[in-house]
Amino acid sequence: MDPQAFVVATLVAHVGLAMFVTGHARLTETEAGKWPFVALTFGLAGVAAYFFYDESSDAGRI
Repeated sequence: MDPQAFVVATLVAHVGLAMFVTGHARLTETEAGKWPFVALTFGLAGVAAYFFYDESSDAGRI
């Protein structure tokens, strides 16, 4: 794969994941906080952190 195409595809995917996190937070009426930025930076790892990281308890939100 062309390096330029890889960078563009990665950027599009990360922006899409950040939009997904933001949309999910709005639909569920929860605070998105820092998670859209984490998803934008780290991609799928940021989305997983959004769903499973909960500051108030040891369990995830799902």
